[in-house]
This record gives sequence, structure tokens and C-alpha cells, in this order.
Amino acid sequence: MARPKNYPYSQFNFLVEWDNIKGETKDAGFQEVSGLGLEINVTEYRAGNQKTNEPIKVTTTAKASDATFKRGVIGAQDLYEWTDAVRNGSQEDIRKVTVTLLSESREPVMRWKLLGARPIKYTAPSFNGKGTDLAIEELTLSVERIEQEAA
Repeated sequence: MARPKNYPYSQFNFLVEWDNIKGETKDAGFQEVSGLGLEINVTEYRAGNQKTNEPIKVTTTAKASDATFKRGVIGAQDLYEWTDAVRNGSQEDIRKVTVTLLSESREPVMRWKLLGARPIKYTAPSFNGKGTDLAIEELTLSVERIEQEAA
């Protein structure tokens, strides 16, 4: 387990894992993960007989952000197959995805667990005959809940 330190960890050492329908954990190498977050909604309320003119604020629902994963095309069909299963109506192919930040010595530091994750968008790479960039595919996941924990 990594310990807190006086300077931030680098963002470029991380692991992505997800549980598949058979309960097995699968590792996947990604170039970029973005959009991990949550939003807590607040509703304002003011009763007519309140002694001040300001409303009180009541915490209501919370919502996890959609998360985006990018990786180089490696010939694997796993992202597309997951997306295709959900597109074809599978309600059982909702997964837990875990993103783990690693220290410089590759020790786990923090984990973000994306619960109730399902693909909502798959983007194939752009192609350009004169380009020199790598072919990158992108998967956007809708997430029901996000949890963060020290590793």
C-alpha cells in the first residue's frame, strides 16, 4: 500500500480492470481515462413563514459522470463485443470497472470503482492516409455510482 506523500502522484501509471458476466476480472491497457466524477444535486426550499428571505438547501440525488476510455487498436474485440451485447438488449452485461492509480514503483495508491457500468458510445479510430498518429478507439461508459478508496 502506498503512503501519502508531499507531492502528487503522476497520472500516467494506472490499471483498468472490469468484471465480466462470468465473474472473471479482465485487465485492459488504456492510454487515457477521463470523466471520473460525481455530482450531488441540491434543491432550494423556502417556507413562506421563514424569518429570513434565503432558502435552505436540501441535498437530494447524486449522479456519477460518464467515463471515457481510450486505447490503441490492438485487434481485440472485447470493447466492441461488450457494446454490442448491451445494444442488443443485454441487461445482464452491466459491470464493475476499477481504475487504480499506481505510484512510480507500480504500487496501488487509489482506486475508483465504477459500479453499474455499461457502454453508451463506441468510437472507432479516425483514419488519414497522410497521418502518423496511432489508431485509437474510444469507449464511453454510463455509470450508476462511483466510489473512491485508498489502495
